[in-house]
Amino acid sequence: MTDLLDTSLLAGPFLLGLYALTGVVVVVLALRRLSIRRALVFLAGVAAAAVSGWVLVWLLSDVWDVFGVSMSLPTRVWVTALFAALVLAVTNLIGSTRWRRTVAVAAIPLILLCTAAGINAEFGEYPTLRIALGLPLYGSLDLMQRAPVGSTGGAIGKVTIPASTSGFAARPAFVYLPAAALVDRPPILPVVEMLSGQPGSPSDVFTSDRLAEILDAYAAAHHGLTPIIVVPDQLGAPDRNPMCVDSPLGNAATYLTVDVPAWIRSHLAVAAAPTGWAIAGFSQGGTCSIQLGAAHPELYGTIFDISGEIAPKSGSPDHTIQIGFDGSAAAYAAAAPTAILAAHAPYAALHIIFAVGADDARYLAWAHTLETAARRAGATTELIVSPGTAHDWHTVIYAWTRALPVIATTTGLPASP
Repeated sequence: MTDLLDTSLLAGPFLLGLYALTGVVVVVLALRRLSIRRALVFLAGVAAAAVSGWVLVWLLSDVWDVFGVSMSLPTRVWVTALFAALVLAVTNLIGSTRWRRTVAVAAIPLILLCTAAGINAEFGEYPTLRIALGLPLYGSLDLMQRAPVGSTGGAIGKVTIPASTSGFAARPAFVYLPAAALVDRPPILPVVEMLSGQPGSPSDVFTSDRLAEILDAYAAAHHGLTPIIVVPDQLGAPDRNPMCVDSPLGNAATYLTVDVPAWIRSHLAVAAAPTGWAIAGFSQGGTCSIQLGAAHPELYGTIFDISGEIAPKSGSPDHTIQIGFDGSAAAYAAAAPTAILAAHAPYAALHIIFAVGADDARYLAWAHTLETAARRAGATTELIVSPGTAHDWHTVIYAWTRALPVIATTTGLPASP
């Protein structure tokens, strides 16, 4: 049962088998003996469905901006194919033999499952069946646990970080402790405050991003050493977006810059100076990282912004201003990362890493804009572009793999325990 739950949904036999089975069923449904007139009607219906699917994604993604990102080409193709295949199945329910109708009925859920699996493989959201079913992967973290001698693997688990000052209604946080931290006298290590996207939860960083694998691989080559990773909750719930400011939606900024650092310092052996601290995030979390990191150089010496937005956003600009900034357009403008960078310039020692997918056109343009503003403000910057990926977890994995050695250097990771 465990092996089944841990089956990869992103590649491998399950996904290839699902694609092959669905392809065979679609071919069977397409191979019919029809008159020329019925064949033309049949082809016209399938073509119209395909066009409808493409137009629907275009409207939702590019015109109405429902998702906040522009869908990638593979996702558009999957939805287009879904519409065409569903019409193909439905037409086989009319005037067909019993066996063909049976195949058509069975094909409908199979087509839906195959499309969902294909889009998931594109985004990398649910790597395994266990994660897709929402089954817990990690329990509570024992901060007193010790790693076996010679181990280079870290420990991951949930912790509760009280909102003593902010009162923010945060969900449990997740912490990664490298092997070097799991000894009786751990070395002082740098720390990264990492934020997931929205909708989402702190656990996404370790389930969808597979960050622990990246950290463990780095530690194996560096005496068990990596930065400590703390993933607090900046949302409060998957469908909420307090935009990392203090507002009627919750004092998210105070939670992340006061309560979370206080807990880290009191529970973990971490660097005291801002040079040993980094803040990072993906998507909405990336926006938070540049907002908070740029506003608090006394806390963070490194910022790692993965596919962050040009400004905090919750719906339309007018809606964002009303719910998050008490109707003040000036306050909203001041919360934009470019404005924060300009207000705190010049920076004495701030390193900012931007990362984005090459196929994520909107966010790639924003990354260039933000990098220019950061350099103008005196920060040291670099841009990582993930080839062939868009606004997805594949970009995050690529970005972390390439940025981790840089973060280890900028935060002063020790050369040995």
